[in-house]
Amino acid sequence: MIRIHELAKKLDMSSKDLLSELHDLGIEANNHMCTLTDEQEAQIEEELFGAPTPRTDTEKAQEEPTPAEDVPSGVAEPTAVEEAPGEEELVETQKTIVIEGPIIVKDFATMIDMKPNLLIAELMTMNVFASINQTIDLKIARRVAEKHDIILEVAKKKPVAPPPPPPTTEKPADETSEPKKKKKKKKKKDRGDDLHPEDLTSRPPVVTFLGHVDHGKTSLLDRIRDSRVAAGEDGGITQHIGAYSVEYHDHLITFLDTPGHAAFTAMRARGANLTDIAILVVAADDGLMPQTREAIQHAKAAEVCIIVAINKMDLPGANPERILQQLQQESVMTEDWGGDVGVCRVSAATGEGLDTLLERILLESEMLELEAKPHEPAQGYVIEARMEPGRGPTASLLVTDGTLKVGDSIVCGSCWGRVKALTNDKGHMVRTAGPATAVKCLGLTSVPEAGDEFRMYTSDMEARATAESRQEVARHKDLTVTRKVSLDDLLSQTTLDQKQELPIVLKADVKGSVEAIMQSLNDIESDKVSINFILTGVGNISENDVLLASASNAIIIGFHIGIDSSVDKTARHEGVEIRLYSVIYELIDEVRDAMTGMLEPILKETVIGHAEIRQVFSISKHGNIAGCMVRDGRISAKGRARLQREGEVIFEGAIASLKRFQSDASEIREGQECGIRLDNYTRCKEGDIIECYIVEKIAQEL
Repeated sequence: MIRIHELAKKLDMSSKDLLSELHDLGIEANNHMCTLTDEQEAQIEEELFGAPTPRTDTEKAQEEPTPAEDVPSGVAEPTAVEEAPGEEELVETQKTIVIEGPIIVKDFATMIDMKPNLLIAELMTMNVFASINQTIDLKIARRVAEKHDIILEVAKKKPVAPPPPPPTTEKPADETSEPKKKKKKKKKKDRGDDLHPEDLTSRPPVVTFLGHVDHGKTSLLDRIRDSRVAAGEDGGITQHIGAYSVEYHDHLITFLDTPGHAAFTAMRARGANLTDIAILVVAADDGLMPQTREAIQHAKAAEVCIIVAINKMDLPGANPERILQQLQQESVMTEDWGGDVGVCRVSAATGEGLDTLLERILLESEMLELEAKPHEPAQGYVIEARMEPGRGPTASLLVTDGTLKVGDSIVCGSCWGRVKALTNDKGHMVRTAGPATAVKCLGLTSVPEAGDEFRMYTSDMEARATAESRQEVARHKDLTVTRKVSLDDLLSQTTLDQKQELPIVLKADVKGSVEAIMQSLNDIESDKVSINFILTGVGNISENDVLLASASNAIIIGFHIGIDSSVDKTARHEGVEIRLYSVIYELIDEVRDAMTGMLEPILKETVIGHAEIRQVFSISKHGNIAGCMVRDGRISAKGRARLQREGEVIFEGAIASLKRFQSDASEIREGQECGIRLDNYTRCKEGDIIECYIVEKIAQEL
């Protein structure tokens, strides 16, 4: 048994070309990870080179019994059935099936009229462990067929195959040249475009790491790049999309690292849409988490190739089999379970399995046949954008086609500019950036939106005109949007007037962070407090931001940015509160607490006891004091009193003093006598009832 990509290396040809040859020979193979039997391997070598490659003595000894097994499985009867399959007598005694291509468990079970689970159980008794979509060896299939009185025949392709035409002495030379001619014809057919062949060149793959927070996405990339990116992230989590290039076995690979926190859903979706291959990172000791399942949906929606990297295999609690089961529940069929999604068991701490992961990436990129036109005008997408002090607007660009050069005029969404400088992921200045290359660009007139498409134009005039026309369209669209008033809006107008509002001025380092923070804060559900973003933008907090916040009674929130001393002085003078954060979940929690603190507490009144006035004592120094008997509950000195006479409340206020005999008391219980003096009320009468109650303040919830 041999996999297709292993045979392709052995025959010195690409896996794509070998798959085409297999389809021409009638051998079914879905992808490069399918397995081939020894007979199929020999057939392919004979088709391509005229004769199988030389075998060792041990290999010949293993192959000789295979045709010999045809004799005991029916001797002359199989040939009789093959020559005359319509004879009813032989069909009634023994059934004959013909196998073409690989023997898959599911299809083989259908041929022999068995349920797949019963066939799998029977194979397990023969020490053969195969899933429903895996292939089994011809010898095993024949042993199963014999148990059920079935004759198994292999379809013979040799009389139809093309080897017979070249029987001359120059056979090897002719045959070796034939595959090359076939390959050239196929490549011309596959392209099928109007470009010259030299315009298309292979490009590096763009690979994105997706997954849950703290599952080791950035740590894996650190190990591959031999860097320390995760150590520099606040809170130990990635909060931006990073783009890096790595060279492995003379091949370049461009990596995108996306954040795993729930707030960065849009960033993960953007990363999946910009990529060719998605690496789904899952911690071996943790399993699939909400952000992992979300990343699977993003990758499927973008229709990109998926590779599963089970990280943290060095931990004692690693359980990769549980993860494979969870992936199957999410409709991700891995190769270990008969699917076509590759699984690599890795460890960012020890470096285990990283070579296997990189080789798998190169193999998948070879199958995708990624090509680009480097001599065309550059185009691509904005990964991230920010306002940097001393440098102005900067944007991290991913070039998808063409070549971007210093001095080119580009348009990113509604922003334009001339490229003044390009910086690669290592911080080195470069003059050009080819396809599938990520660079930081300087020279834009403003900060573009993350995810905007950029294109190169022939001149500054054309780029400026395009950007201004897009700005005009966006401005006109904002002005023409009319809000229709519904009946519900009119009926709830009174409640809207009572609803409180928290105005916020939001500034962050990059556009992606602004987008993620706004989405997270808007997701805070509340019918009592709403958030109003007075201003959002990138860059440090300025005095204009403070003055705007002062005029609108807003607070200023900064994320991953600084503040100048002059701005701090202005904020103190205007009474504006500035909050700076470096970890997003701390920002979200404190804003939620601030929204809760804006709500007035609910006053809850609880009656705790009643006392009956038995006698009124007049004391010149303190006024009238009511001598009472507590009928039920208790009377507290910290409570409030309500004086009732014949069922009507004639006084409500505080208890000035509470005494037990001559001593002050904090509380008098049922059945005890006491003296009560009400605050600023002296007209008590015998038979009046004093009701004691307390008022509790209960904090409201959003």
